[in-house]
Amino acid sequence: MKEKKIRNIFVNGAIPSQKVSDDILKHADNTAIGAHSIFLGQVRADEKEGSVVTAIEYTAYETMAIEKMAVIREALFQKYSLNCLHVYHSLGTVSVGEICLFVFVSSPHRKAAIEACEELVELIKKDLPIWGKEIYQNQTTVWKENK
Repeated sequence: MKEKKIRNIFVNGAIPSQKVSDDILKHADNTAIGAHSIFLGQVRADEKEGSVVTAIEYTAYETMAIEKMAVIREALFQKYSLNCLHVYHSLGTVSVGEICLFVFVSSPHRKAAIEACEELVELIKKDLPIWGKEIYQNQTTVWKENK
């Protein structure tokens, strides 16, 4: 039996918009795909106690996160009719307005792509050991809660 390749999901810094575009273009020749569902997580300028978030610094237990992502990926391929599924998550500092999470799911039909993408985002937030520390204008930092 062929062993599945475990993919690194981490990107240092923000995920460039060109990465999103390039990944869509790479799938244009796959005529079995009828739908893509994409989720882009962007750092927002939340305000708390008179100061505004300027960035989030992401850290992770990388080995465990990558292994857990492989298990999640395989489960979603078993549950839904998917052609491909990609996840990219930032590590390090990502400024307000930049992309920190890119989830890309393709399927022959829209319903499977949309449902798998939504489930995947929720599982990433719930199950992967990835943490974000909000950095504020006044130089304070606060660990972010996943919601």
